[in-house]
Amino acid sequence: MSELFLIIFFISILLFFLGTGIWVAISMIGVSAIGMLIFTSRPVGDAMATTIWGTSSSWTLTALPLFVWMGEILFRTKLSENLFKGLAPWMSRLPGGLIHVNVVGCALFAAISGSSAATVATVGKMSIPELRKRNYPEKLLLGSLAGSGTLGLLIPPSIILIIYGVTVQESIAKLFIAGIVPGIMIAIFFMFYVIGWSIINKDVMPTVVETFSFSRKIKDSVQLMPVIILIVAVIGSIYMGIATATEAASLGVVGALILSFFQKSLNKETFKLSLLGATKTSCMIAFILAGSSFLSLAMGFTGIPRNLAIWIQEMNLSPYLLIFVLTIFYIILGMFLDGISAVVLTMAIIEPMVRQAGFDMIWFGVFLVIVVEMAQITPPVGFNLFVLQGMANKDMGFIAKSAFPLFLLMIFAVIIIILFPQIALWLPQQMIQSIN
Repeated sequence: MSELFLIIFFISILLFFLGTGIWVAISMIGVSAIGMLIFTSRPVGDAMATTIWGTSSSWTLTALPLFVWMGEILFRTKLSENLFKGLAPWMSRLPGGLIHVNVVGCALFAAISGSSAATVATVGKMSIPELRKRNYPEKLLLGSLAGSGTLGLLIPPSIILIIYGVTVQESIAKLFIAGIVPGIMIAIFFMFYVIGWSIINKDVMPTVVETFSFSRKIKDSVQLMPVIILIVAVIGSIYMGIATATEAASLGVVGALILSFFQKSLNKETFKLSLLGATKTSCMIAFILAGSSFLSLAMGFTGIPRNLAIWIQEMNLSPYLLIFVLTIFYIILGMFLDGISAVVLTMAIIEPMVRQAGFDMIWFGVFLVIVVEMAQITPPVGFNLFVLQGMANKDMGFIAKSAFPLFLLMIFAVIIIILFPQIALWLPQQMIQSIN
């Protein structure tokens, strides 16, 4: 039976399940079971139980709920208020003014969250009312916030990089470190965009520029120090080889609890809410991963990944052409699925193709996350757009148009890391050398 027929069969059944509103994880388990029953002689029940248990009991995966919990704890602190107060004095004199708080604030919160939606919500709940009060243009305000929020997927600790690492069996620590330089690069691109837009459209920018004395800047910046120390402790412990990703996540949770305690935002109710929020998110992701692993097994039994890899090899596609096709594919897929689902649904087929083409899987993980980031600000299922629509009371079309220039900047970032892969690979290589 041809591989093309099998691929069409799997995709058709999966799209039917998803179209009827069935959960992504159950859809993947369902299509896997049907495929194995029809096309293989393997015992479906035994294979399902073994695979799901093996995936769910992965020690590497324990970092996921811990990082999610750290973000949930900090989401309920005064962090958004402190981010604005601490960054505003330093950003006010730049062209674009306090809009830069959106970019830098999202980059900082991304380093302790791992979630794009949480990053947008945390920074936006303080910056939107403050910037509106100062008459900053809505287009720049919401566009910069939507785009910068995507940094939550790339700058470590990244939930999606953990999932990618578990799926392709690559080092979570290396993936985290690989995301730092590209994440900072994209944040700098966004800041240059804000500067350029504000210079071109200076007639709609606020005419009054707030000034702060140096002593005021230092005083306000002190509020950021606990967060910066927490970021350095978590990422630094991984980089230096002192802690694994899971151990660093445990350190992050303890640090977040201490920080929230001293900010007097930790009480029985907030602790309970943070724990419930982390449990719901982690269970959802673990369920999707379990379904993905069973789908990968079922497709492996049919021989699709192996034959696809051979087919790609025989086509003699250039690496650049393959990456171009994958970029378009994931952008389109991301218009209809969230980033996590897009990654776990496709890696069973994509991984052999990428390995066969000779790409470094650490580099490909960074590339993949940047492309998935783009989908966070593309309708109809751009999660950052949904979050901002609820917070800003604006039409989703307006927010999507506002974020489109930042979407183009992310395409430019993808081109840069394709041409210069060491942007993603240099820091992990340095980490290995420092440990050795």
